[in-house]
Amino acid sequence: MEKAYTKDFNYWTQQTAQLLREGRWQEIDLENLIEEVEDLGKSERRGITSQLIRLLLHLLKWQYQIQRRSDSWLDSITDARTQIELAIEDSPSLRSYPAQQLEQSYQRARRQAAQQTGMPVSVFPEVCPYSLELTLDQDWLPEAEN
Repeated sequence: MEKAYTKDFNYWTQQTAQLLREGRWQEIDLENLIEEVEDLGKSERRGITSQLIRLLLHLLKWQYQIQRRSDSWLDSITDARTQIELAIEDSPSLRSYPAQQLEQSYQRARRQAAQQTGMPVSVFPEVCPYSLELTLDQDWLPEAEN
């Protein structure tokens, strides 16, 4: 089974699932199975972080580029919030994860906002100006920055 893992990952997953169903514990590629299970958790966290960055980026653009506001930005904001909500519904143990990632995600979003808007990064606050509660609130958008 170890060779299958490196040669044909899909085949490995199907075979591993079958071995688990049949209780053929000794034949399972345990080392790679453990690694894959751990990676599933990392993937969930990465997904939340990615959506949080996208959300913060579009909130900044919404606030600082009033003249460029669009339905696609609203769609992106709504979708990012929904994806975070769904991830937490699937894995309630990740409920506190967005709060842990807010500031780091904001710093990435801030840099991206500067690149995408052509504005100096110093235009955007150094510390995230949005609480997590407001950031994730489906009905909230930041006020325009003059």
